[in-house]
Amino acid sequence: MNALGRHLLLEMFDCDPDAINNLETVKGALVEAARRAQATIVDVVFHEFNPFGISGVVVIAESHLSIHTWPEYRYAAVDIFSCGDVLRPEVAANYLVEQFAAERTSVMDVQRGLFLNASMPIVNKSPVAVS
Repeated sequence: MNALGRHLLLEMFDCDPDAINNLETVKGALVEAARRAQATIVDVVFHEFNPFGISGVVVIAESHLSIHTWPEYRYAAVDIFSCGDVLRPEVAANYLVEQFAAERTSVMDVQRGLFLNASMPIVNKSPVAVS
């Protein structure tokens, strides 16, 4: 059975609250996580909430990495959604756990776009990057 994409749902608990409440730290970590995972970055958008918390997305040719932080709970939720065979989502997840000093984590690996009775084989390939 082939899937069109893979979606890692990463929950990080007991994070460094200063790290997950710093816009530049969070943005830099997600961009670097995408690079380390061999992703092709297309766009980067982040927002800092008042009084605290950050949401952001790194759009990649292979799909996206997104984050939502709750510094007051020392918690961050990350989605790493990818298609193709090149991207290494575990590398991105491990890097983020390290950067935010998460003491406890949970990862769910979800296969997206499963076709049980497909009339043709599904080819799991990334879109062609345009320069």
